[in-house]
Amino acid sequence: MPPRGADTSHVIAKAKSLAKKVHAFNVTDGSRAVMRMSSLAVCKLLLEEGLDPVLQMACRDRNRIAIQADLLGANALGIKNILCLTGDPVRVGDQPSAKQVRDFISLDLLKQVTAFNQGQDPLSGKLPDKATNLFPGAAADPNCENLKALIHRIEKKKKAGARFLQTQMVMDPKVLERFCKQVADPLEMPVLAGVFLLKSAKNATFINRVVPGASIPKEIIDRLERSAHPANEGIAIAAQQIKSFLGITKGVHVMAIKAEEKIPEILEQAGVNLQLQ
Repeated sequence: MPPRGADTSHVIAKAKSLAKKVHAFNVTDGSRAVMRMSSLAVCKLLLEEGLDPVLQMACRDRNRIAIQADLLGANALGIKNILCLTGDPVRVGDQPSAKQVRDFISLDLLKQVTAFNQGQDPLSGKLPDKATNLFPGAAADPNCENLKALIHRIEKKKKAGARFLQTQMVMDPKVLERFCKQVADPLEMPVLAGVFLLKSAKNATFINRVVPGASIPKEIIDRLERSAHPANEGIAIAAQQIKSFLGITKGVHVMAIKAEEKIPEILEQAGVNLQLQ
């Protein structure tokens, strides 16, 4: 998560502490419509430390010209991984009176990345200064109950150029398995399953209320409520999910908001030891 201010030292320090534990670092872009530093800037700082970033890019705050400029800029800076998002609505954020742009939605953003990779100019002909080499991904929500609509959405994202899927938080392995078997696998789309570190029953209830697409089941909230050490219970829950999810997907996306220092313990409990050099 980028800082809410000008000092990036703690963000970079957190990332460096995980350098040999994970393959890459997702950098959020105005998540939940809350002001933070540019994702593009933090991704560049991570690259300078030899760390591989995933640039999350939301369409909410930019028109297509700004998006196109940022894509070309990301490529020039050596940032290759792009997670294409529409973006949370402004009304859920800390500045609800801000104007929402959304000239593009995630599907348009995927198409634009694909076009740039093919050297296509937005107006006509070829880009005069060479094509980009970006690796676009898309978000997916395995919790969606309308399977037909979910399949249709993911098919459209694949056709638009998505090369991987990163899911919203998933709590049930059966839900993830259904998503992979019936949606992602037939489309040959590799999946990173979303694993969210819960800190308490209150935290889980808050997330269900304010985070779009969140669906934390009552049994997990009750488990946190009963625990004498809910923070430790949250780590155990995340580790159990990783264990089961890695038998289903290509990888996991661990979301430990403001508790990234807990990620090594989560991975250790899950039996994950990458031994990266």
